[in-house]
Amino acid sequence: MKLVVATHNRGKLAEFRRLLPGVEVVGLDEAAPALTDIPETGGTYLENATLKARAGARASGLPALGDDSGLEVDALGGAPGLHSARYSGGGEKLNVEKLLAALAGRTDRTARFRCTLVVAFPDESQPLLVAEGTCEGCIDEAPRGAHGFGYDPVFLCAGTERTMAELDDAEKDALSHRGAACRALLPHLG
Repeated sequence: MKLVVATHNRGKLAEFRRLLPGVEVVGLDEAAPALTDIPETGGTYLENATLKARAGARASGLPALGDDSGLEVDALGGAPGLHSARYSGGGEKLNVEKLLAALAGRTDRTARFRCTLVVAFPDESQPLLVAEGTCEGCIDEAPRGAHGFGYDPVFLCAGTERTMAELDDAEKDALSHRGAACRALLPHLG
């Protein structure tokens, strides 16, 4: 099966290629280069993932996977949540800096990554495929590690002493929210 991942994020695309063995994964740059940004106007992860999947399927004429993921920090009432990628308005480094500033002096740093995946088909009468995954952990005091992207350098995975950015690909895939969602989705991709 050939599946378009509705993203221009190379880190996410590389992860999906690892997490969906047996599926030919392509990104928007290859399958639908004219499709630039897909507005995330939904009020839930599911709504945003659906918007991305449907846009990708329409633009490419192929089944498309939409992913909406976020970091939910308990001490911040679940923020940044749906707005994780746009939390600071200035990119990944500033997002992490804003998060650490918001948690300065706080002892409750529990958090989770949440991922919702939706696969839409060019024939919109076909039902959507939906899968979800979470990864529990907490926010570290300072960034550590050289792998991953986004909040990975400050997210300590539950049961480990390491951030997501300190894990190798196989370790991250086994623990991550996206890995859990892909494992739930994979049996339905035929």
